[in-house]
Amino acid sequence: MRVLKFMIAAAIVILVAQHAKADTVGLGTMSQGTLSFSTGSVIAKVLNGKAGLEARVQPNTGETVLIPLVNQGELDFGIANVLEGGDAFNGEFSFSGIKQENLRIAAVLYPLRVAYFVRADSDIKSIADMRGKRVVSSFAAMGSLNRVAGAILANGGLSEADIVPVPVPNVIKGAEQFLNGRADVFFFAVGAAKVAEVDASIKIRVLPLSDERDAVARMHTVFASSYLAKVPPLPNFAGVSEPSNVLAYDNLLLTGTHVADETVVKVLKTLAGNKDDLIAGFPLFRGLNPDKLVKEGMPLPFHDGATAWSKSR
Repeated sequence: MRVLKFMIAAAIVILVAQHAKADTVGLGTMSQGTLSFSTGSVIAKVLNGKAGLEARVQPNTGETVLIPLVNQGELDFGIANVLEGGDAFNGEFSFSGIKQENLRIAAVLYPLRVAYFVRADSDIKSIADMRGKRVVSSFAAMGSLNRVAGAILANGGLSEADIVPVPVPNVIKGAEQFLNGRADVFFFAVGAAKVAEVDASIKIRVLPLSDERDAVARMHTVFASSYLAKVPPLPNFAGVSEPSNVLAYDNLLLTGTHVADETVVKVLKTLAGNKDDLIAGFPLFRGLNPDKLVKEGMPLPFHDGATAWSKSR
């Protein structure tokens, strides 16, 4: 009898361990201090508390490193933007010749708003004023950002040939080059923790984009899916002292075909039903639309679980 009880107890332990393993998911982000890391950390916290999943955040140096890990099944989810996701799935630009065919969208999270920043006392007042200035660029580990940054330059009638490039692997290093005085202008997401960190050391100011028709048309020739978003002066928007136009595009929660449909459904249900908790952890989740987690017109397909969740609503 004791042997039987021991065998039953052992079997239960094994089943519990297997269940726990099945409910553990890896969530890839950029390094600490980035908007990507803040986004993924909050999602993981909400999933852990509300969905019964054990979500583990795994920071990486850039999306060109992160996305292949999701595609290969080494990560279950990842934070990346629509441009990066589309390039990866279609094997274009930074992913030229290496299609990430197992990549899928789990959910559209919120608009990603990016801009160039300068010192508050800088004589650079517009994008056009960046001509001849030292500007962080050539993001080696975040290849798609070169087109995003290029779209902002185009809005001001410039290209990389008109600036003095300061090559960096990622936006964190770019901000550090600015802090060290090696760059006059740095590029980052509005509302990111690193921007607030820079502002605490050196008061900064966002460079607004023009909403004139020709300026927006030039921007679209470089990045067709981009659009203008007016950001207000808020406590979490360091460097924004007045309503300012910046470049916006969709930020995504990516996943892979290896992830079970029911896991993706569970994630979307949790995101849709806990927006207040997401906002409490990271204010940019105010832009999350529970009714638009799945939407048309994306450059790569949604996961079958996401499609099923959307159809069931």
